[in-house]
Amino acid sequence: MFSFRLPQIPAYLLLLFAMVTGCTSEKTAQETSSTASSATLEKAIKGDTTGMVWVEGGNFMMGNDEFTDARPVHQVQVDGFWMDAHEVTNAEFARFVEATGYVTVAERPLNPADFPGVPADKLVPGSAVFTPTVQKVNLANPLQWWTYVPGANWRQPEGANSSIKGRENLPVVHVSHEDAVAYTKWAGKRLPTEAEWEYAARSGKENQTYYWGEELKPQGQWVANIYQGSFPDKNTAEDGFASIAPVKTFPPNAYGLYDMDGNVWEWCSDLYRPDYYMSSARKNPTGPTDSYDPEEPGAVKYVQRGGSFLCSDEYCIRYKAGSRGKGEATSGSNNLGFRCVRDKS
Repeated sequence: MFSFRLPQIPAYLLLLFAMVTGCTSEKTAQETSSTASSATLEKAIKGDTTGMVWVEGGNFMMGNDEFTDARPVHQVQVDGFWMDAHEVTNAEFARFVEATGYVTVAERPLNPADFPGVPADKLVPGSAVFTPTVQKVNLANPLQWWTYVPGANWRQPEGANSSIKGRENLPVVHVSHEDAVAYTKWAGKRLPTEAEWEYAARSGKENQTYYWGEELKPQGQWVANIYQGSFPDKNTAEDGFASIAPVKTFPPNAYGLYDMDGNVWEWCSDLYRPDYYMSSARKNPTGPTDSYDPEEPGAVKYVQRGGSFLCSDEYCIRYKAGSRGKGEATSGSNNLGFRCVRDKS
């Protein structure tokens, strides 16, 4: 059963460390008053689509009967939209932060009132980082390979002694849903709905095991950055990467979109419910009005799509076409990012 678990650190696991990154209620959207910000917003208002791909609207069969929360497979129609050709990179996110002064959730101080009984010296900002185990372990407990690392954030992906220098072309990570939405507003864009995301990922191809086709390794080649080897102790990096790959490393799909499978999970705009497909709108669905996950009933979660470099047939097969991921709204990790879309108008 554990092959179906998602490769993310859920909120309740972080709470076991008493270090959930989303524990402040302070406002984060700041006025974009700098010259750089004004110029970017002016371009956004004019509908700049540099680095984006036009996805012509249409009908498709959404979902995957192999996964309980992706049932039933149902027909959906989406209007056309522009989509970023690749995930938002460190360089792009850095420009946003420079222009606005935005502070991500993982960088904000923790409020002691939210963690009664936890020593003050333990309440430090940070985020979840995948850490390989030294040997094969039972896959029932994700805490064996997920570590809350003080100081880990988008600037320091592995913690205080790391940086994004030389990684400018890698997808930004350790971004919460809140952080991703803040970026999209600054850029004059938005997060994709999960229907838009899946439609774009399928790129006109139906009834395939993977978004790229039926074979895991077409012509013996890896076409997505996923996990090879023994999870979580030994990644053979047969595809060339033990962690995140630079954007545009692997071939694009038929629409010209990169990394719609693997590399990093991507936030969508939809709240998550495992039963949503039973009542989903058939045209331009935007998700349920509330969030519910029976594994964590009190957590507010949003849909994530595409899998990451940690997806493995031994543990996670959520890079398969039509499958879904989920994440607590204020949590981040070093395998979670996003990309944006823009309406035609």
